[in-house]
Amino acid sequence: MKKIQILGTGCAKCQKLTAVVDETAKALGLTYEIEKVTEIDRIMGFGVMSTPALVVDGVVKLAGKVPAIEDMKKLLD
Repeated sequence: MKKIQILGTGCAKCQKLTAVVDETAKALGLTYEIEKVTEIDRIMGFGVMSTPALVVDGVVKLAGKVPAIEDMKKLLD
């Protein structure tokens, strides 16, 4: 099971990233869990300075933007 974390304060881009991740993971047939991390100290603990950010299995894959679904497929693979 992939552990996917969305780092952000709940802004519109954070919500969009969550939707893109969910849609992409379903399309790939992944078994996954999404956790939204909204606490600033936890976000900074990942070394992320711009949100939204995507963390997959403990590794920061993306920060500061929302990718297209085709790009997201590469990040989740």
